[in-house]
Amino acid sequence: MRVLPKANEQCWCGSGKKFKRCHRLATTPVKPGKISSLRPIPDSIAKPSWADGGRLERWDEPRVKSPDVIERMRRTGRDAADTLAMLGALCQPGVTTEAIDVACHDEAVRRGAYPSPLEYPGGSGAPPYPKSLCTSVNEVICHGIPDDRPLVDGDIVNLDVTLYKEGVHGDTNATFYVGQVDEESKRLVTVTRDCLLRGIEAAKPGRRFNEIGRAIQDHAEGHGFGVVRDFVGHGIGEQFHTDLQICHYYRPGQTDVIEPGMTFTIEPMITAGTWEPRMWSDGWTAVTADRGRTAQFEHTILITDDGAEILTTPGDTATHPFWTL
Repeated sequence: MRVLPKANEQCWCGSGKKFKRCHRLATTPVKPGKISSLRPIPDSIAKPSWADGGRLERWDEPRVKSPDVIERMRRTGRDAADTLAMLGALCQPGVTTEAIDVACHDEAVRRGAYPSPLEYPGGSGAPPYPKSLCTSVNEVICHGIPDDRPLVDGDIVNLDVTLYKEGVHGDTNATFYVGQVDEESKRLVTVTRDCLLRGIEAAKPGRRFNEIGRAIQDHAEGHGFGVVRDFVGHGIGEQFHTDLQICHYYRPGQTDVIEPGMTFTIEPMITAGTWEPRMWSDGWTAVTADRGRTAQFEHTILITDDGAEILTTPGDTATHPFWTL
């Protein structure tokens, strides 16, 4: 872990600026807001095993998917990507994350899909996740719960969308600007997006999974940013999370070989300061230990014979943040 300078000391990156004006990027800390009650899903929509108080799925799905599962994942992934693109337009000053969650919930239902995070079981005694979307603002690394806090000018916010439809999940996320954002936050977001793309480029059959993490870590640290270790990408398909774990840093022991037909997410979380997290008492929200800003991007991918196919590309790429940064 990097020992961070004090606010008025020179930044560790060599820019010559004070730490508080450079890589700290700390704002007024995000605090928990009021969370509204659970919103229902129509009985006509197929639900995963944990819905309505059910049990978590078993991690027993084959790593290499059948052609039928892959085709269903293409369709569901497109639905998730189009939903994310629509929600990104709502990231404006004064809009609450609760309002964005409502829009996500309604759009999922309109598409005949179940929002996968809703009622997903928590770990270590945490209650089931109460919302249809994860909204992670500024220093929140991941799993931020939508509430009544309005977004403010200068925020950055990650929206993480997963839909369950046709018996499979499609998982994608992106970080959006709220109003006028400072240049260093923009650089953080852009580097994070590029980390995802480099990770996808490294995901080729015959390579080791740790080559994905190496590509991401080299790019992030080469630009003076940190890589979160505590949260990883995962296998996905008919189950939300399978036994595949995709580290976003180089882990020598992660030597399993990437094979055609595998489907998994790559979702690097990149930080302006320390990569170490702290957990809120809600059991879900993870924030950076120094309250420095963090960004994230995610795609679900399919390994082909010669590379990777992105399964969460939207129908209209012109409106999607992966192509507009």
